[in-house]
Amino acid sequence: MCVGLPARIVTMKDGMAVVDASGAKREISTELIENLEPGDYVMVHAGIAIAKIQEEETEEELEEKP
Repeated sequence: MCVGLPARIVTMKDGMAVVDASGAKREISTELIENLEPGDYVMVHAGIAIAKIQEEETEEELEEKP
């Protein structure tokens, strides 16, 4: 089972990004996904952005968490 966390990209530089995941900021790799920009939402697993997602998907994901 893959557990991913939705997060919003705050800043990007050299294949890395600072993301905001429910208020927690962390640095992740964005090398697997092209054409990301600050403000985009991604699914993060093990410190790597694994998929670009829509903001609506982020809200749904957070609502499902206990």
